[in-house]
Amino acid sequence: MGRILLLLLLVVPTVEMIILISFGQWIGVWPTIFLVVLTGVVGAWLAKREGLNALRTSQLKMQNNEVPGDLLIDGICILIGGVVLLTPGFVTDLIGFFLLIPFTRSFVKGMLKQAFERMAKNGSYIVVRRK
Repeated sequence: MGRILLLLLLVVPTVEMIILISFGQWIGVWPTIFLVVLTGVVGAWLAKREGLNALRTSQLKMQNNEVPGDLLIDGICILIGGVVLLTPGFVTDLIGFFLLIPFTRSFVKGMLKQAFERMAKNGSYIVVRRK
């Protein structure tokens, strides 16, 4: 897992720089900067909207004595999507928007559910108990 993370930390910024430089040469420096700022602003607005929506829905579920399990996974996706959108670049913006838009987020939620189920079956998770 650590090697994959290290590889991502090296590869993603390099790909982002290549794409940003290419876009800058193709459409110009100022339009490229404008697009990066615009995606950041739109992403922040979308993350806030989706996060508040998930929070309200989870509060309603808890008031009705229901477990907001799917909404917790939604919250994880929204948090990661919002953080990724804060980094400048087009690849990370695509990933962030993919995690923030409810329709596309459902694909990631399915994969996360399967991963959590696998971890539970294998016993490869840590349970923290309060004393």
